[in-house]
Amino acid sequence: MRGALWLVGLLAVGCGESTEPAADFGEALFQDARLSESQYNRFSCATCHAPTPTPPAGRVLAGHTLHNAAFRPSWWGGYETQLLDAVNFCYVHFMRGVSPLTPEEPKSRALYEYLVRISPDPQAPALPFTVVKDIREVPRGTGSRGAEVYRAACQDCHGEPHTGKGRLTERASVLPEVVRDYDTLFPGVPKSLVVIEKVRHGQFFGVGGNMPPYSLEALSDEDLGALLAFLEL
Repeated sequence: MRGALWLVGLLAVGCGESTEPAADFGEALFQDARLSESQYNRFSCATCHAPTPTPPAGRVLAGHTLHNAAFRPSWWGGYETQLLDAVNFCYVHFMRGVSPLTPEEPKSRALYEYLVRISPDPQAPALPFTVVKDIREVPRGTGSRGAEVYRAACQDCHGEPHTGKGRLTERASVLPEVVRDYDTLFPGVPKSLVVIEKVRHGQFFGVGGNMPPYSLEALSDEDLGALLAFLEL
């Protein structure tokens, strides 16, 4: 019943009908940036979340896997206690949705049915999401490891290093070239701290563009330090 709060109104709509067509529609929405009506959105749910028990090999995603997400007791590290509110957090903050999804919308039901289909454990526990509160320097790793971290965590959105080739949107900065502007944009702040701020806090303090935050569970300080070494910061 924990995740099913979302469906109090929706079950009446689908009573006696197969949920498979709705789940199939939800799977398509999961992969499609057009879930959001904003013409400026390029994110889909799949940009930050995997639907499988673990992310695909070679990828570091900002969000937890959504496998077994439907019946967790809370989301976003306990910040959200209703599933639709957790979805809307992403939908509004990152996908530029003009207004939150409501329980009555077909898209809401479809997403729910899809999440239920990939959630075989009705007693799935909440997952930790540790946000780094205070931004500080981290020990540097090796540039070779940092190159792997960049490919796994950054390249899908920012494109190839130095050129930005293949980036998700032209609004995604080209790394590491963008740091050349930091002396003007963030005078007196070490460039490395700006990058750490963007990675750890995302867009929430006005320096991360439209980025989601990377929790400690998603990206360790060790891997962040290696990334900084790769970026020569």
